[in-house]
Amino acid sequence: MKKLILCLSFITFSFVCSAQKVGLVLSGGGAKGLAHIGVLKALEENNIPIDYITGTSMGGVVGAMYAAGYSPKEIEYIALSSDFQDWVSGKYDSDYSYFFQKKPENPSFVTAKLQIDTSFYIKFRSNLINDIPLNFALIELLAQASANAKDNFDQLFIPYRCIVSDVLSQTMIPMKNGNLAEAVRGTFTVPLVYRPIKVNDKYVFDGGLYDNFPVDVMKTEFAPDIIIGSNVSSKNFNTYPKSNDEKLMSKFLIYLFLSKSDSTSLGENGIYIQPNLQDYNIINFSPVKELIKQGYDATILELSKIEEKIKRRVDPLTVSNKRKAFIDKNPYLTFKNIKVSGVDDRKKAYVRNVFSYGKTELNLKDIKEGYYKLLGDDNFETVYPRFNYLPAENAYEFELIVQPEKNFKINFGGSIASRPVSNAYIGLQYNFLSKNSYTVGANFYSGRFHESVQGTFRIDIPKKKPFYVESEFTYNNWNYFESSEIFLENNKPVFIKQFDRKLALKTGLSTGRNSKIELIAGYIHTGNTYSPTDNFTTGDILDQSIFEGLILGMYYERYQLNRKQYASKGYMLSIGLTHFEGIEEYEPGNILRNDPSYPSIQPSEKFRQWYRVKIKSEKYFPLGPKFSLGYLFEGVFSNKPIFSTFKNNLLNTTAFYPLQDSKTLFLENLRADNFLAGGLRNVFNIKKNFDLRLEAYLFQPYKTNNQQNQTGTYFAKRRFIGNGALVYHTPIGPVGLNFNYYDDQAKRFGVFFHIGYLIYNKRATE
Repeated sequence: MKKLILCLSFITFSFVCSAQKVGLVLSGGGAKGLAHIGVLKALEENNIPIDYITGTSMGGVVGAMYAAGYSPKEIEYIALSSDFQDWVSGKYDSDYSYFFQKKPENPSFVTAKLQIDTSFYIKFRSNLINDIPLNFALIELLAQASANAKDNFDQLFIPYRCIVSDVLSQTMIPMKNGNLAEAVRGTFTVPLVYRPIKVNDKYVFDGGLYDNFPVDVMKTEFAPDIIIGSNVSSKNFNTYPKSNDEKLMSKFLIYLFLSKSDSTSLGENGIYIQPNLQDYNIINFSPVKELIKQGYDATILELSKIEEKIKRRVDPLTVSNKRKAFIDKNPYLTFKNIKVSGVDDRKKAYVRNVFSYGKTELNLKDIKEGYYKLLGDDNFETVYPRFNYLPAENAYEFELIVQPEKNFKINFGGSIASRPVSNAYIGLQYNFLSKNSYTVGANFYSGRFHESVQGTFRIDIPKKKPFYVESEFTYNNWNYFESSEIFLENNKPVFIKQFDRKLALKTGLSTGRNSKIELIAGYIHTGNTYSPTDNFTTGDILDQSIFEGLILGMYYERYQLNRKQYASKGYMLSIGLTHFEGIEEYEPGNILRNDPSYPSIQPSEKFRQWYRVKIKSEKYFPLGPKFSLGYLFEGVFSNKPIFSTFKNNLLNTTAFYPLQDSKTLFLENLRADNFLAGGLRNVFNIKKNFDLRLEAYLFQPYKTNNQQNQTGTYFAKRRFIGNGALVYHTPIGPVGLNFNYYDDQAKRFGVFFHIGYLIYNKRATE
């Protein structure tokens, strides 16, 4: 009888253990939610079963990855990748950005995007982070599992629920079916940070608004025997913010989502895990490894309690086989159709042309290239991608849900400098989409040194090899008078004013993701007012010269630098062939006429024509986590004739601009019609966004002219340029303190400090 009772007890215990179901609840908490990955690692390593998952916000993301068949190690690998940082920060993957669509660099640091409709209603963009890379990443990671489960979250590798908030009805919605990627995107949508997404015909936000620790959903949806709850949000605030604490307002979203979590809601059969995350920030996604470790360590501390309450174990091989069996049923990512919704037929035709590769089937690489190529057009910043599975064809349809884009941009920028070269910048851009994409742009520079107005009209035509046609008008005015103040030596003043105008027609053709060829034809008009010598007194009449003519040019460019100024990664290559022809007019003032050394100075008008080949290359090589070695090379080869006077000829030669402030100085010794120049750039990363730069260059002209405008010695008078700089990169541009050396008789040692970008419209002859 005792043996019978013992046998029945053992059978009953075995049945209870085998039937014991375990649910895992993952709270929201922003970046702190990465600790959930460590929780999953610890549970799986110790053979603890996970039968159901519910999650909110970042907990919903991690939970969805696990439910879709990713192992904890795979989730950790993805979170540690640079791609993940790009997704959460809104950065584009540069390998899929098309340089030919990139507009010329400008000194802007703030952009206001507005939408102007037919009733002239204006509205501003409401989100802080660009969600484009995040949207595509989620469907790339989760679409196959969703198709495998037929959009039923109970049929995933692990049955799953995530929480979203319908703000209009002020309710919490547990997502149990539909598009898995969109459900996860919804649970992660922090108001004002990411744009809301429409899920099941409702606009939803982060589930943490109403249920940041969804134990109740776990109980009602799955009713497991044991619930493990991992909470990474603060149970309460240790320090109440002061009434005058301005940080309170700047971080109000953090306080909104760090809702009080009730550990008692787990019940008697619950196991509560609270990683120690007091030293971590809810918006800082950088310390991924440390956050994962905190989740892992917190789970190991509770392991004895977990093993006491959960008697059932799962064999690692069984879990691995079950995961593989699920993944093997994922439909392969082959696309047989492009669907566009939200726009009219002409715009749909434009989108389809972007994807017209001449193939009956497209793979993921084709789709990704076309998607980012499309988003390079300013008309398509707001595009939601979707993979729709077509069971009958065992393939996918790529759907693009296009919302009306903010078609008007206002850019604000400029710089503040220690010399009188500070300026303000405003850029305007209006986009219009039909069968082709149209962009109308204008910009304005205002400053003591540089004033400029530019207008452009561009048409982008989508083809397999996309190209554009653009017209441009530019007016520049440059004033070098006293622009070289604050040098460490007494300097002779520079009396030079220049202006130029350009009216041109350009066409550009993509030759790869990061390269293009551009052809240009146009009219140019340049003028110089200057003192032909270093001597100038009040009442003197300055010399004047004008060149008016035509240019024809062909340029090849490759570009993938990481910054507009003070780059430390990437490369650029520019090769240009330009033909100039026109009339040079020279009108002398009274300075040379009163000098007996120049008895034959007279007004003149001469026809000039010449060719110029210019090559410029810049590249950086990472030689360690904190050091990059770069180089700059530039070569100019030209048959330009000698202009009427020495100074006039000098003003129309090509200049070498190696340092950040070089364009703000008139350096006679760094100008020549033919030269080779180059040097090394050492970039030491002292701290995040803070660099030390040490640079050195040589400038070797092929030949120079003397004061009598006669050709001098070949390959003589090479010049040295040096620079040491401390640079801090801020959201409004670099803050740079430069110590410069120029091998120039007027300006040698100098200190230059600036805040913002020193970027100008190109000259007519550039």
